[in-house]
Amino acid sequence: MIELEQFRAYLLLLAKAQVGRDPNLDASDIVQQTLLEAHQRLEQVRGQTSAQQAAWLRQILANNLADAWRAIGRAKRDVRRQRSLEDELANSSARLGQWLTADQSSPSHRVDREERAVKLAQALAELPEAQREALVLHYWQGCTLAQMSQQMQKTPVAVAGLLKRGLKSLRARMSELDSSHI
Repeated sequence: MIELEQFRAYLLLLAKAQVGRDPNLDASDIVQQTLLEAHQRLEQVRGQTSAQQAAWLRQILANNLADAWRAIGRAKRDVRRQRSLEDELANSSARLGQWLTADQSSPSHRVDREERAVKLAQALAELPEAQREALVLHYWQGCTLAQMSQQMQKTPVAVAGLLKRGLKSLRARMSELDSSHI
C-alpha cells in the first residue's frame, strides 16, 4: 500500500516552483488536493516503486495546477500547456534528484534518482526557511549569488553563508535518511 504522506514535501517543493510568488495560488492547497485525489484513487496507482508512485503523483499534481490556473483565468484549456506542465514537473524532479548526486553518475545512482528526490524534498522541508530558499534559488533555479542577494534582500556574504550551512545540514540529513531506510 502506498504511503502518500511521505510525498508531501516533494510535491510541495514542485508545486512551489510552478506557482512561484503568485498571490492567487497556494501551493499547499494544491498539494493537499493532490493527496486527497490520490487517496481516492489508490486502486489506480501504477507501479510499486517509490519512483513510479512519485511519477503518478506528479501527474495528478500537474492536472491540479492546470485546473487552478484555469480557475483564475490565467490559462485556457490547452492540452499542450497541460502536457508541458507535466514535463516541467518531471524536469524539476530530475533537477531535485541531481543536487546531491551531481558528482556520482554511475548507473546505480541514476536508477534511484527519483526516490532520492523524494527524500531530498523531505530533508529540505526540515531546513530553516532562509537556508531552504537559498538552496532552491541557487541549485534548482540556477540563480547567481548576486541575484539571490537581491531577491532575498541579504548581502552576498550572508547568502553564501546560508548556502554553506544549508548544504551541510542537507547532506547530513540525507545521510540520516539513507541510513534509516536500509
